[in-house]
Amino acid sequence: MITALDHVQLSAPPGSEALLRAFYGDVLQMAEIPKPGPLTGRGGCWFAADGGRVRLYLGIDERFRPSTRAHPGLSVCEIDEFALRLSELGAQVVWDDSLPPGRRFYTTDPVGNLLEFVEAASTASSTTASATAFTTAFTTA
Repeated sequence: MITALDHVQLSAPPGSEALLRAFYGDVLQMAEIPKPGPLTGRGGCWFAADGGRVRLYLGIDERFRPSTRAHPGLSVCEIDEFALRLSELGAQVVWDDSLPPGRRFYTTDPVGNLLEFVEAASTASSTTASATAFTTAFTTA
C-alpha cells in the first residue's frame, strides 16, 4: 500500500550543479541534503523542504532534455509573496487560474524544467493576482 510520495527526481545537464544550487537553494530556499556515498560520484544535487517531508532530487543526464510538461507540483503558503519573491529574483512567474478554487503558478528552473507552485483554497490569500493562462505562456514561447 502506498502511503506517501518519497521524492521527485528531475534531470539536469552535466555541469549544471552550481545553477541548480543557486536556484533550488538560494531562490526556492530548499536545503541541500547530502547524497548517499555510492551516489556522490554521479553528480547532481538533492534538496529538501518542510523538515525533509518534501524532497526533490536533480540527477545528471548526459542526454538531458528539460521536462516541459511533466512536473512536480509543490505546495506553498502565502503564494502571492512567494511568486513576487521569485519574480524579483528573475524567475518568470506564469499564473494559471484554470483550476479554481486553489491558486497556482508555473516557472522553470535554470535548466528548463517546469515547476508548479500551488496554494490550496483554504490557505489562499485574499489578494487577487493577475492570471495568465499557462498553456498560452508556455506553448507560444
